[in-house]
Amino acid sequence: MKGLVPYLTGGIGPDWTRYLREYERNGATAIEIGLPFSDPILDGPTIQEASDRALRRGASVSTILDELAAVQLNIPLIAMTYYNLVVHRGPDLFCRELADAGITGLIVPDLPIDEAGVLAAAAEKHGVGLTLLAAPTTPPDRLAEIARRSRGFIYAISVMGTTGERDQIAESGIRLAGELRKLTDKPVLLAFGISRPEHAAAAAGVCDGVVIGAALMRRILDGGTPEELGAVLGEFRVALDTVTV
Repeated sequence: MKGLVPYLTGGIGPDWTRYLREYERNGATAIEIGLPFSDPILDGPTIQEASDRALRRGASVSTILDELAAVQLNIPLIAMTYYNLVVHRGPDLFCRELADAGITGLIVPDLPIDEAGVLAAAAEKHGVGLTLLAAPTTPPDRLAEIARRSRGFIYAISVMGTTGERDQIAESGIRLAGELRKLTDKPVLLAFGISRPEHAAAAAGVCDGVVIGAALMRRILDGGTPEELGAVLGEFRVALDTVTV
């Protein structure tokens, strides 16, 4: 089964954990949870707006992890955040708190692979897989190192730019996913700009799954209920299940 990983900004609303349950019920294979940060350099307008809303509500790493710890799910949870929040708590404490909340994966998009050793060691110690990002401009030797050192899966970003909805899936992302699959047996998930079920199906022809972010968060910001968002995700699941590659 192709991977389907929806993104959700932690603390976006008082009932935000209900989206987790609906995503699991509608075919998510894992869920990426954004720990909001005030200066999210990789995030486009939609995710930035979601982070701002969560922060205005008083969401923090501690409150989000406390609420997650009370949720029972049967699929992996992956935290996505920026290195400032990791450094603020210290890599060891940060990873221990993630593990205590039931999170088994971590993505830190602004952490270069050359500087990832300390966090990688702390993550491994606490059973949290540090997943690394690969971009269309990543040189072949560095791409091979990312493929070797990434844990859980490899997070392939389809374009050089910020997150956000797009009219079509970028060819650069398709090429990148193909290159990565030649380098590793680890799952390769494509992210950034997967906005419609047909995008997901096209991507899944060359990779092991997709991450859906802004397309879902925009609907949540516009008032979409957990049940409505679950139904939207279900359409992506149906599209992915038609792919036989």
